[in-house]
Amino acid sequence: MSAQKPQTPPPGRTDDELARSDLPAMLRYGLSFPGPHRTALFGDGAVGAAVLLDRAGVQPRAVAFLAKVVRSGGVRYAAALPEPVPGEEAADMVRSWLESAADVASGLVGDETAARWLEAVAEVLALRRSVRSAS
Repeated sequence: MSAQKPQTPPPGRTDDELARSDLPAMLRYGLSFPGPHRTALFGDGAVGAAVLLDRAGVQPRAVAFLAKVVRSGGVRYAAALPEPVPGEEAADMVRSWLESAADVASGLVGDETAARWLEAVAEVLALRRSVRSAS
């Protein structure tokens, strides 16, 4: 009887790899299908979005506020905002995410899931900033 080799976890993805994620597609599939698609959205998708927003200089509180807007007005309403987050480049990027989410988010459940994802992005963004400032 041979001893099984311990399995090693896959190597982590870099910030650049996560930033290149197709976030609009991840939102469409993650909001439409629970399970692995939603897990990917809230894992790699949230980190990739946080990396992009961090690079654009967006504050976590702006993303957390956007989550509140989505929760109260819906994804479609938030997608129509002229500046969903501060900064033209960041606003265009986030608007494309919201428009993809609006295509599939159905009713309160879809809006709530999108709002929770934005909250996750805000938390990851805040964590990245706090770790960076501590070092």
